Amino acid sequence: MAQAMAVLAVGVLAVWHRRQLRARDDARVLAALRQNALSPVEFEHALAALCRRDGCTGVQVVGGAGDLGADVLATAPDGRRIVLQAKRYHHGRSVGSQDVQRFGGTARTIHDADVAAVVTTAHTFTAAARAYAARAGILLVAAKQLAAWESQTGPAPWN
Repeated sequence: MAQAMAVLAVGVLAVWHRRQLRARDDARVLAALRQNALSPVEFEHALAALCRRDGCTGVQVVGGAGDLGADVLATAPDGRRIVLQAKRYHHGRSVGSQDVQRFGGTARTIHDADVAAVVTTAHTFTAAARAYAARAGILLVAAKQLAAWESQTGPAPWN
């Protein structure tokens, strides 16, 4: 009995420790996001941290080669499946329709998205990207909306 309690205590401590490390990592990437000082991979982790902060569960960063267009997968507090494509671009660059179309081709068919969003550090999307996203039901989140989400002065993309 004592051995079982010790094993349980170690397990609880390990879970607590992992959560503490994740909270510290989330705080670090969110601080870097505010300063726009992230690599593309760190940007994906910052989006995942925002999802966790706002009550999402099952948050996974899946970006990289072979991600089939998804960088972050999560479940919203209301149970909807969220799929995010992260575009870490310089402010002077716009996200084009080709990027949005590639994501649109997999967000729902491969990743079963209820909410599909392209989130970028760029200030704008091209007119063609906005037109495609409107027809395909893809949310577009540019730098201003991202800053509002991060600072909690604006909604999360799924709200």
